[in-house]
Amino acid sequence: MSDSPLAQTVAALQPRARTELAELVAFKSVADPAQFPRSECEAAAEWVAGALRGDGFQDVALLDTPDGTQSVYGFLPGPAGAPTVLLYAHYDVQPPLDEAAWISPPFELTERDGRWYGRGAADCKGGLIMHLTALRALREHGGVPVNVKVIVEGSEEQGTGGLERYAEAHPELLTADAIVIGDTGNFRVGLPTVTATLRGMTLVRVQVDTLEGNLHSGQFGGAAPDALAALIRILDSLRAEDGSTTVNGLAADASWEGLEYAEEDFRKDAKVLDGVGLVGSGSIADRVWARPAVTVLGIDCPPVIGATPSVQAGARALVSLRVPPGTDALEATKLLTAHLESAAPWGARVAVEQVGQGQAFRADTDSPAYASMAAALREAYDGEEMQIAGMGGSIPLCNTLAGLYPDAEMLLIGLSEPEAQIHAVNESVSPRELERLSLAEAVFLRRFAASGR
Repeated sequence: MSDSPLAQTVAALQPRARTELAELVAFKSVADPAQFPRSECEAAAEWVAGALRGDGFQDVALLDTPDGTQSVYGFLPGPAGAPTVLLYAHYDVQPPLDEAAWISPPFELTERDGRWYGRGAADCKGGLIMHLTALRALREHGGVPVNVKVIVEGSEEQGTGGLERYAEAHPELLTADAIVIGDTGNFRVGLPTVTATLRGMTLVRVQVDTLEGNLHSGQFGGAAPDALAALIRILDSLRAEDGSTTVNGLAADASWEGLEYAEEDFRKDAKVLDGVGLVGSGSIADRVWARPAVTVLGIDCPPVIGATPSVQAGARALVSLRVPPGTDALEATKLLTAHLESAAPWGARVAVEQVGQGQAFRADTDSPAYASMAAALREAYDGEEMQIAGMGGSIPLCNTLAGLYPDAEMLLIGLSEPEAQIHAVNESVSPRELERLSLAEAVFLRRFAASGR
């Protein structure tokens, strides 16, 4: 990494970054009151607001968004006539899943083998710390050269669209010349990467009912229609024999042009067990960045322990469908709903409820801001050239911001490289990546201000 005075300052700020990340990780800020108290998210939002005020931000506010959560906003004025840059992160996190499977407590930042472990360490509490570190370093070297707006979302992981709807109702709030989304990650540790595409998503609950109540499987089994068996049939219809996603009417044959993802690397990153094959066709990049992907996230049915010999009267599943750029998420939802309804066997009653949705996104990588970011990443990563990749996940806010501010240049960077294992147990962040990306962002802000945008 560069040994410039700015780089030295970023390095000197790392102990503070770790302390603050530990404080943030300690909040169990899952934006679902059915799993964790709402007070955990409220406390995390207050922490973020306090950090912004402590760093000199003005107009700091907790924004009550339509989905019942809070996003945090702040404005840091720069020199007269300077461009404005919006920095984004989110403080809400995925639930920890099986806490017993964590090597260390999920809400206690723990250092191990050169990484910092904890839920949200990379996705995306670490993204906020990256922004703060970059700004603090700049203040020690002549000041922040741009106007800065920071928005920290409180429900990104839930996909409930609160901040999107708030931004649409208050379009003046987040106007900017450039937008840095700190919620993606390098293709690999040490390989500086910007994300050019995001898949959109739709999330639906499907309820299947066949009987007025459960029946004894010995007395009625063999003729009584089993709702759980019907649900299994329906869900199985969403995949072809090779595992490819097959939603009737939904295109699934696009190809990715750009950085490729070696199958051996993917197997290692995904921790695929020996002897287990991958699903789908085409290259790995085709499958995870350019084509739709369906996932059954959960099923409501009796657990094995305590199960009774019953034919099930009803069963329910939560189904996620990721859709690539060029596919409208609303249309994909209609196609998915029609497919689920039409696949029901035995006349089973099917009800589909949409619970989340976000559009896919494609960035303009030829914009001047990308030239500034390429130079900044090259400096922070010792001459490594910036790579452009896709990401299979979704950040619904990106399309909202692109629609509201079509002239703004949008860049996606972050700490969620493959070793981070975001959304899984034992999520972690590389402190080295946090340091280098904080420096890159600081250099980018300098270069963007100098570009005369």
